[in-house]
Amino acid sequence: MGKIIGYTTGVFDLFHIGHLRLLKRAKMHCDYLIVGVSSDELVYSYKKKYPVIPFAHRMEIVGAISYVDEVIVQSNRDKKNQFDEICYDVLFVGDDWKNDPLWVDLEEYLEQRDAKVTYFPYTKTVSTTKYTKMLQDLYDSENSNK
Repeated sequence: MGKIIGYTTGVFDLFHIGHLRLLKRAKMHCDYLIVGVSSDELVYSYKKKYPVIPFAHRMEIVGAISYVDEVIVQSNRDKKNQFDEICYDVLFVGDDWKNDPLWVDLEEYLEQRDAKVTYFPYTKTVSTTKYTKMLQDLYDSENSNK
């Protein structure tokens, strides 16, 4: 039996406990974990804003996590193309994507290639969007008093 190669992706901006739990859980289910970190340009293309933490820093942070064996650039959101390039055995993602039509299609695509998607519980109490809004509100509050 060969090694199980796992893959997950993310922006990993304002690295938080949800990110750490995803990586930890993923590593528990594979022998070799590859993590794609979204480029600044990719994030801007669908969120219309850049991450707070620069790409090179996010790559270094994720690469320093003991659960991660390899860090790569995620420059597009095409999960089928990523599979064809990486040839992983299992893709790890938060369960907030479960039953989404795009992910159902991806599950079928991967199944035909002897790979699968594993969903982990999404950490609902934390999110980069939530933290970014809190920081923006704090900044706005401090600057409105000037």
